[in-house]
Order: sequence, then C-alpha cells, then structure tokens
Amino acid sequence: MYLNGQLIFDDFHFKDHCEANVPVQIYWGAEHSDIGFVEQFCPEYIKINNVFYNRRQFTFVSRPGY
Repeated sequence: MYLNGQLIFDDFHFKDHCEANVPVQIYWGAEHSDIGFVEQFCPEYIKINNVFYNRRQFTFVSRPGY
C-alpha cells in the first residue's frame, strides 16, 4: 500500500489510511507532533486522536507496521 515514511497529502491517501487502519505520523516542521489513526478528513483538516490538524500547517507521513 504505502511505504514507511511516505508523505501523504491527497484525500485518497487519507481515505486509504482510514479504511486500512494504517497509522499516520504528524510533523510540525521537522518536529514530531503525534502519531495515530485517521478518524476523519476534509480539505482543510485531518482528525487524529480526537485532534484536528490543519493540512497546510502539518506534514503527514505513512507509518505502516508501527
């Protein structure tokens, strides 16, 4: 599906991760912020661990097998 460390950014990336329960790691700049499973997504935000992350402010990375 996705490689460990692969950047995800399109709606279909988040849909795939949500449906397959693949963890996503979240970075703010170069700093780790959180890791968890996609609960919801829309064009502006991704909800992970009951927190809404702005898609323009944060970077999202696939972490299969984590």
